[in-house]
Amino acid sequence: MYIIVGLGNPGQEYAHTRHNTGRMTQQYISEHVPKLSAKFVFLDTFMNKSGQGIAKVVKSKGAAKKLIVIHDDLDLPLGTLKISYNRGSGGHKGLESIIRALKTKEFVRIRIGIGPTSPRLRGASKKADVEKHILGKFKKSEMDILKKVFKRAQGAVETIVTHGLSNAMTEFNSL
Repeated sequence: MYIIVGLGNPGQEYAHTRHNTGRMTQQYISEHVPKLSAKFVFLDTFMNKSGQGIAKVVKSKGAAKKLIVIHDDLDLPLGTLKISYNRGSGGHKGLESIIRALKTKEFVRIRIGIGPTSPRLRGASKKADVEKHILGKFKKSEMDILKKVFKRAQGAVETIVTHGLSNAMTEFNSL
């Protein structure tokens, strides 16, 4: 059985921030998916400590292969969805925590683009600019785009669980 986790920070102050895109996507899928042979695990840890929560439910490297982590990705344009497997963290602190805790990179990721549309922030190297962007709340126009991605992520999860990772990557990474 797959375990599905969406990364984010707990609490209302972070509820609709870009960094909570994974958690928001997971919530959407859990509410809209029909019966699925998967378990949704909602973490109560902060993003940078995600590995601690996941290690409580994923007990082995073998079990990690059935883990689907949904998370924000600053390097992908807003509205983009990419499925990957067995990759590094890409500098994402939540993923770094998971890789450390599980001692493996062999798990599925559904990466949701939150990349800035502003030319000023594209390629931003200042840590403060990046933090301000990822901890910022979505504008209404951005949420409209994100809602479409939620539906695609739902389809991706259903395909992974029912038809396998390879089929899902072929279908959803080519869009």
